[in-house]
Parts: sequence; C-alpha cells; structure tokens
Amino acid sequence: MLRNILYFPLLVLALSACSSPSYDILIKNGTVYDGSGSPGQQMDVAINADKIVKIAPRISGNSQTVIDASGMAVSPGFIDLHTHLEPLPTDPKAESHVRQGVTLALGGPDGSCPLPLKPYLDSLEKITIGLNVAFLVGHNSVREQVMGLVSRDPEAAELEQMQSLVEQGMKDGAYGISTGLKYLPGTYSKIDEVIALSKVAAQHGGIYTSHLREEGLELLDGVAEAIRIAEEAAIPVVLTHHKVVGFPMWGSSIKTLDMVDAANERGLDVMIDQYPYTASHTSISIIIPSWALEGDPVGGFAQRCQNPALRDSIKQAIVFNLINDRGGNDLRRVQFSRVTWDPTLEGKTLYDWAVREGMEPSLENGAELVIQAQIKGGANCIFHAMSDEDVERIMQHPKTMIASDGRLSQPGKGHPHPRAYGTFPRVLGHYSRDKQILTLESAIHKMTGMPATRMGLTDRGFLKEGYFADITIFDPASVADQSTFEAPHQYPKGIQYVLVNGSKVVDDGNYVDTRAGRVLRKAVAQ
Repeated sequence: MLRNILYFPLLVLALSACSSPSYDILIKNGTVYDGSGSPGQQMDVAINADKIVKIAPRISGNSQTVIDASGMAVSPGFIDLHTHLEPLPTDPKAESHVRQGVTLALGGPDGSCPLPLKPYLDSLEKITIGLNVAFLVGHNSVREQVMGLVSRDPEAAELEQMQSLVEQGMKDGAYGISTGLKYLPGTYSKIDEVIALSKVAAQHGGIYTSHLREEGLELLDGVAEAIRIAEEAAIPVVLTHHKVVGFPMWGSSIKTLDMVDAANERGLDVMIDQYPYTASHTSISIIIPSWALEGDPVGGFAQRCQNPALRDSIKQAIVFNLINDRGGNDLRRVQFSRVTWDPTLEGKTLYDWAVREGMEPSLENGAELVIQAQIKGGANCIFHAMSDEDVERIMQHPKTMIASDGRLSQPGKGHPHPRAYGTFPRVLGHYSRDKQILTLESAIHKMTGMPATRMGLTDRGFLKEGYFADITIFDPASVADQSTFEAPHQYPKGIQYVLVNGSKVVDDGNYVDTRAGRVLRKAVAQ
C-alpha cells in the first residue's frame, strides 16, 4: 500500500513532464517588439527548428536552449534594403552585418548586380552564408552588358535585349530593379529607357530602388524623375540612401519630403531608405563629369586629359563639384577609403594628399589630384557634405526605412565608411535613445516590418507565430555603434544575440560561424 502511495505522485510528475511542450530555443523575460511599430510587451518567444512557434507571457516547457533576455529588447532581425554584397563569395560569414543585428540583406543596389543572376545565387547556396540574402537586378549592369559604356539611346533591338535581361533576372528570383543614374552607364540613359525596363520588373511584382540622377544642386529634379517612374511604370519606388548633398542645398529635404507626400497622396507608392550619417561613400569619379569617363573610365579618361582644352574643362567641372556637391568646399571633406595603388592614402583626405605632395591645398590643386587618382585606377572616398538637420528630418519621415548602403567589411581591409559596421546600432543608440529622434518601437519598425513589407515578404520582418525565427536581441541601454570615420573597423556593442532561421549567429555578444543564412528568391508574379 505504501509503495502505491509513493508511486502515484511520481507517475503524475512523469506524465506531466512528458506532456510539457518541448522547444529548441526559448527566449524568456524580454520586451518583445513585434516589428509593427507597436510598443514592446513582456513576452516569451519559443522556437522549433527555423520557425517561431509561440509568443506568449511566461511560456512553460522544456527547451534545449534558454536565452534570458531580462532587460533586453527582442526584435525581428534587421532587414537592410541597400547592401553592397559584392565581397560575399570571399566573406560568406558577413560578420560586419550580422553583428549589427542584420539577418537579411538586399543586394544589387545602385544599378549593379551579378549577371546572370541564377548561377550566382546557386553558388552562394553552395558555399553557405551567414545571413539571408536577396537581390535586385541592376540597370547599369544590364545596360553595360548590352551597350557598353556609351552615351547614346539604345536602338530598338538593344532595348528589347535589355528588357529580356531584366525579365530573366526577375525569373531568377530578383525582388525588383535598381538604378544608379549618377553612375556609368546609367547616367547616359534617359527616363523613357528606365521606365521601359521598370515596367518589366513591375509585371513580375518587383520594386524599383533608385540612386537618384542627382542628389546635389539638381536634387529636386532627381526626386521628380523617380516619382514619374513610379507613375508611368506603375511600380513601387524607394528613393534609396536619400540625402541632400552639398552646402547650397542643405535644408532641401523639406521640399523632397513634401514631394514624397504629394506623390503618395495621389495614389503612388513612394518610400525612402536612409543611412544615419552626414557623409556618403562612393567612387571618386562621382565628382568627375560623366562625359569625360565615357567608353573607358580610366584609359579613355587619361587620353582626354592629354588634350589641354579637355583637361581644363574636366578640371573646372571637378572644382565646381568640390565647391557645390560632394566636395563640401573643403578638401578635408574628401576622405580616401580604398586606394589600391597607394593604400597609405586610406583614411587620409585630399587636403592631406596635397600637403604630402608639397602642394597648396587649394580647390584647383585638389582637382588635379582627383584627375591623377582616376588615371591611376580610381579610388573610393568618403564625402563629408551633408547636414545633421536633413538627416534627422528624413529619418523621422513616416515613409523612411533604415538601410546601411554598407559594403561587407573585414577588420584590417581598407578604410570603410563606418556605416559598414554601425548603421543599425547607431539609429537605436544615438538617434533613438540619446537624441530621441525616434521612439524605439518606431526605429525597430523602420528596420524590420517596413522593409519586409516593401519587399513583399510574408514570413519575415515581424515576430509572429509561424514566421521564420530571424531575431535580434539587444540592450536598449547600451546599444551603440563604435565604428568611426577615423577608426572604422569596430563592431558595435549591445547586440547580444542574433538568430538567423532559428540558429544563433551571435551568442552573448560573440559571433558564431553557423552559416544559417539562405538565398531568398522572389516568386515570379504570373
């Protein structure tokens, strides 16, 4: 009898344990922000395999792994709508992005992408990657493949060939089309060509992201062109890395945001993405007139510079851009980031280079050095030519999403823009917590739910049961970027855990090389 009395409660406990749910990962005690912009709630999150299976207060059950998120924010993984993923085949870990909390990056921006797309995506799946990736088909890559770097309109057959390449890119899984209308050869295209190609992407459910034709003195024309493309191609548009470049235009974000509002009020679909810095990063050739780069941006450019009259015209155009555009009217505002022919210049400025050469650091001499740099093979530069007021105004706009425009970076390689390491933590720490430009839930929404919806994703970007377990857990009190323009190779702090498809890739602040990322391919609209 005594044996039965003792046995019964043990049997009940055993049966109870067997009936308790079992989870692979259980995130407990955190403040959950679901990505919708709603305030956080004290909830637990349960994960099995690669999916979120339960979100509720105080989830009980057995779990192989328990993450105590006390005092931390539990957010959907951040989605970067503008990422330079070119190094991915040699840097598949993508640690510079993952450690920011990014779980999905959209590549192929500014009109540039791998062609054909399908074999490239297949190759990424074979090597395995550290985060989820998706791609756009690039107008510049398409145009260059068909026409080269020539400044003319396409013939009918050439336009048809470009349309076929865009269509093939969409069938290969691209999420839309990107343009870089400030860059070669996109700068040689006219709006009708861009509309014709964008219509193809729209027919397959794609979006249009645009590096505007101008972001300085002719910024308003650049925005108007993108809005016209939205209307005539019937395609959702993103003004990518939206900014106001050059002192003469500072404050113009008031007008550009009014233009975005007016476009949406009349039924168009126009959004914005932005990085949280007052400096841009691109090729030094952006301050060289495009006509001087036609055909061959190095050899052909060098030949033109041998003609004294052409060289003088090129030099004067560069001086104009140094004053009114990305030069910021000060050689100290042009900082070298990647210089293959002289790495000692990386991190230095045009001013520093002039002084090193024993030259007066004038704008005219700066232009001469720009010419030299291009002839030697070009360089990438950081241009400090934007205002805090415009950055903050654009960030607060309800149609603005956060995106890095960052290139995957590894410590010790080059001198990248700090956005490559710090974009998302900088918004959470500097702009949301410290400056209170955004509420925390709004900042998270701009990094998660908004870009997911823009891409048309139905199973990522929000914390919902049944969604993929792409999750970032961070400390709102300490999260901060640490990368600077002087010392860029620094990972952020406060990003404690990152899960990609249910696997930990950042564990208690430490990177884990699990290669849990996937290549996402958009289903083609029929």
